[in-house]
Amino acid sequence: MTENVLKLDEKDREILTLLSEDPEIPQEQIADIINLSQPSVAMRIKKLRDAGIFHKVYGVNPLKMGLNVAKVEVTTTNSTKVLEIFQNCPYFLNGFTVSGQSNVLLMLIGEDIATLQSIVECHLGQLEEVKNIEFNIIISAAKELIIPYQMKIKILDRPFCGLEINCGKCKSYQEKRCLGCPMMSDYKGKIW
Repeated sequence: MTENVLKLDEKDREILTLLSEDPEIPQEQIADIINLSQPSVAMRIKKLRDAGIFHKVYGVNPLKMGLNVAKVEVTTTNSTKVLEIFQNCPYFLNGFTVSGQSNVLLMLIGEDIATLQSIVECHLGQLEEVKNIEFNIIISAAKELIIPYQMKIKILDRPFCGLEINCGKCKSYQEKRCLGCPMMSDYKGKIW
């Protein structure tokens, strides 16, 4: 695995640091700061992009938008299935296979905590492969939390997750504890 890892030198690290501090910094300014020519800086940035190390991504700060971010730790016998189910869910930020007591970590985003809890209880908790779930809400972030996020969702006849769940028949939705799936016409939230 380490043989395919791109070796970064001091100039690469300086370029990455400058770009992380200011994604709009001109290459000419980077060149002046690190004492390289602009074409050399351009080639290094291209090399970093081509290797998948550097990405220019625009995103939102969910905490400043009043959104809730949940960290969900899952113990499951099938981590691949859990991650695949949530892969295209609008509430899903990212998922990880992890070591430790739990073997999957999901990051979810939503307008209210009750909807996030309903997703965890009614969707994730109903999977026979799931043995344990720990649900936590992120209260604050030490650094600014910027996430790439799609705010415009296409309405579908059935959810991307593949779970045969009808919001109108869901107890959480009927009891107004869940806003519904943003991909379905039953969605009652305002973000998507």
